[in-house]
Amino acid sequence: MKIVIAIDSFKGSLSSLEAAEAAREGILRVYPEAEIHTVPLADGGEGTVDAIISGAGGRLVSTEVTSPSGKRISAEYGVINGGRTAVIEMAAAAGITLVSGEERNPLNTTTYGVGELIRHAVEVTGARDFIIGIGGSATNDGGIGMLTALGFEFLDEGGAPVSVYGRGLRDIKEIRTQGAMSLLKECRFRIASDVTNPLCGERGASRVYGPQKGADGTTVEKMDGWLQGFARLTEKALGNSFADYPGAGAAGGLGFAFLSYLSGSLTSGIELVTEAVGLTELLVGADIAITGEGRLDGQSANGKAPIGVARLAKRVGATVIAFSGAVMPDAGRNNSEGIDAYFPIVRAPVSLEWAMGKDNARRNMADTAEQVFRLYKATKG
Repeated sequence: MKIVIAIDSFKGSLSSLEAAEAAREGILRVYPEAEIHTVPLADGGEGTVDAIISGAGGRLVSTEVTSPSGKRISAEYGVINGGRTAVIEMAAAAGITLVSGEERNPLNTTTYGVGELIRHAVEVTGARDFIIGIGGSATNDGGIGMLTALGFEFLDEGGAPVSVYGRGLRDIKEIRTQGAMSLLKECRFRIASDVTNPLCGERGASRVYGPQKGADGTTVEKMDGWLQGFARLTEKALGNSFADYPGAGAAGGLGFAFLSYLSGSLTSGIELVTEAVGLTELLVGADIAITGEGRLDGQSANGKAPIGVARLAKRVGATVIAFSGAVMPDAGRNNSEGIDAYFPIVRAPVSLEWAMGKDNARRNMADTAEQVFRLYKATKG
């Protein structure tokens, strides 16, 4: 029997590989002779770098960058394929967890550090292919911080560089691209994002995501207008128009910056990760695929990591079983998306803190997997 286990992390509890190894332990109690493969998994957000470098045999690189609020911090990214491919989580340099509550204000945050990570990967590790997850941002600067770090120039009416923070959008009157890193022309940027918001308007970056980044109503309206102006100037300077493209509003307009200035492509996060770790090839000949995540609900059916695994597994005719820490009432939607059966691993009324304890979660995962496979063995013979 061939079994492939690809479970997303149980955030705050088990990493992707820890969850997979616990499930493997339980299965081996029933099928000690089974051929079991564990694969790290993520959907383009937190854990993407760790999942890809673990699955593809990469390594971490550390460098100093600018935080969203302008402090100097240490940030990591991954490299695979001998350094040719860099795997970056923008949140490592511009994530909302890097700013305290009182600092959260998109007028005063920047993606400059993301550009520094890209520049370091190009110049130091020789990367030319990029996989970049852009979830969890603290910013709404349209990507001008990142682009400035890469050599693009955004000037005010006096010809001086504008601020690299969100408030700088207000002052842009001219865009110059001549100073951009020449090596960017050799680079390919694949952006892991499942966000479909345009840059501006009712569903745009400012109105939908600005409030959670600290913007009040007045700031939201101002920034939406500034991004509209930025999009018009970009179209004039570059001759392209991506403001209405699905995903342009991701990460406070960082999606727009990648599309417009770096010829990037926006792709489902789970698709990028499964490709990088070779999951499609590994599933060939599999009898059972095991997946899951910390909480399985109706939103999981909208292309999140477990469904990405299920869809690939169904192409090769594998049975798909999911494990999760919690199962919500609307989780049944996942059955029609490829998950044959799902099981919560919590086995008694306990506190959330107890359930998320690493040792408790690992034991619950192993014990639940054991019982599921005992049933499977009893019915299959």
